[in-house]
Amino acid sequence: MIRASTTNAGAPGGTPPGALAPLRVTVFRWLWIAGLVSSIGSWMQSVGAQWFLVEQNASPAVIALVSTAAAAPVLLFGIPAGVLGEFMNRRRLLIGVQAAQAAISLVLVVLTAADLMTPALLLALTFALGAATAVQLPAYQAIVPEIVPTPLIANAASLSSIGVNVARAIGPAVAGVLIAQLGIPFVFAVNVASFLFFLLVLVLWRGYTAPPTSREPFIAASRAGLRYVGHSAIVRRMYVQLLLFMIPANALWALLPVLANGQLGLAASGYGLLLAAVGLGSVCGAFVLPPLRAKIGVGGLVMVSSAVYGVGIAVIAFSTTLAVTLPILVVIGTAWIGVIASLNGTVQSFLPVWVRTRGLSVYQLVFYGGTALGAAVSGVLSGILGVAATMVGTGIVVVVVAALQLVWPFGSTVDKKRDVVPLPLTDVPPVALVLPGDEASTRTPARESESDGATLVIVRYAVASADRARFVDAMQYVEHSRRRTGARAWHLYDSREQPGTMVEAFTVGSWSEHLRQHESRTTGYDAEVLEAVRAFASADPVIEHLVAVDRD
Repeated sequence: MIRASTTNAGAPGGTPPGALAPLRVTVFRWLWIAGLVSSIGSWMQSVGAQWFLVEQNASPAVIALVSTAAAAPVLLFGIPAGVLGEFMNRRRLLIGVQAAQAAISLVLVVLTAADLMTPALLLALTFALGAATAVQLPAYQAIVPEIVPTPLIANAASLSSIGVNVARAIGPAVAGVLIAQLGIPFVFAVNVASFLFFLLVLVLWRGYTAPPTSREPFIAASRAGLRYVGHSAIVRRMYVQLLLFMIPANALWALLPVLANGQLGLAASGYGLLLAAVGLGSVCGAFVLPPLRAKIGVGGLVMVSSAVYGVGIAVIAFSTTLAVTLPILVVIGTAWIGVIASLNGTVQSFLPVWVRTRGLSVYQLVFYGGTALGAAVSGVLSGILGVAATMVGTGIVVVVVAALQLVWPFGSTVDKKRDVVPLPLTDVPPVALVLPGDEASTRTPARESESDGATLVIVRYAVASADRARFVDAMQYVEHSRRRTGARAWHLYDSREQPGTMVEAFTVGSWSEHLRQHESRTTGYDAEVLEAVRAFASADPVIEHLVAVDRD
């Protein structure tokens, strides 16, 4: 049986914890090993699928569609997957997903071994595996902060990235050898075994307790997640940077097998060696880059890494020998981890707990959506311009995206308190209320007969004329806070009948959701924003709640 254990958050003397510190947590260590094994199998399957299409003399555009088929399901299922991961038992969800992936992979083995596989069927099964991955990723990433201490979350995210890139270093190289010696069906069979190992670890995991959640209607929960991302400037900015990077950067992954087979004249084992070089660079970067991130910040590291990556893929387009190509790919791998691990770790630790899985599902939507779009565009452009010209062009675009940091830098995540701070509802007596999916609890509606319809909240502030301008400026932060936590519309009014009275009015989808704003969605930072605004008022604000009446 695998059970949780504790670990010290930091090293003696207050020094930051080491990069490997999260591995001292037993559950995380086993999940990381299982994820590593599964990722190795997935990379082997990806290489096998691409090489199957190479042997079928498929066009570069069709070969690039392997990446698209694996990533595109996130565009369809990413947001629903985030909602499922938010409110379902995440361990059970992961067990179900691993079982489904093992079954799909087994079908892939049987059809390929029986010589019944076609390019269309291969892409369809790859799409099915991608759909399972879309469900798994946000739940898996959201479970990490539940099993490791808060100071170790960023290091745990980096270790997860290391695992993916160790797999990238090992999986393709092993796949190339196995394809040459035992054939593509055997590589697909290894992937089945990797899913079964992950499934075994999850089944043996005991002691997991799902965090308490207040279940929400599916559509409303989806909207709430999107609304948070849309109105969180820090998260939104990072997601924009990720998307702009991923679209051109994926030219490397989509076209590398074509480059290996054509320009470099390599077989499957040689292609695996190229991917191994990228993976090696990624692993090195995970250990080398943290000191640089501490000096120049997340934004600076993302900018430098993006620029290096762009230059690298432009230069590699002209290389015709392994002696030149392999060192460049190592550098590219280091730059890749500098971008991906930095953005993922920052977002994972910044998202508040109530929306973490949904927020991470949007991250995966951007990541895999950019992968799918980038692979498809790269495949089409390579058919028109050629592989070398496409890689040079996309490299230049990546460098331009890196320069965006100079004019539109990331917002600071320092001192943004992320813990939930319940806020009382003013002047409304608490009574027992049972919300759909909740246990009975002490909430704060006025009567049992109240509607759970759309809610209008009106807050009246008495503001001296000398403080009016500063009050209005500060209210923009209140607007963002209200919208992040659930407000669908927000306005600030000046009272005509009562000079010196400013009125804030915002609407929420239901009374239940407004209660969640107060009980589980307001962070310490949100509370500080509200407190700062109230400092400009000459008296306590007067709050009124209006709930729409169901006239049917």
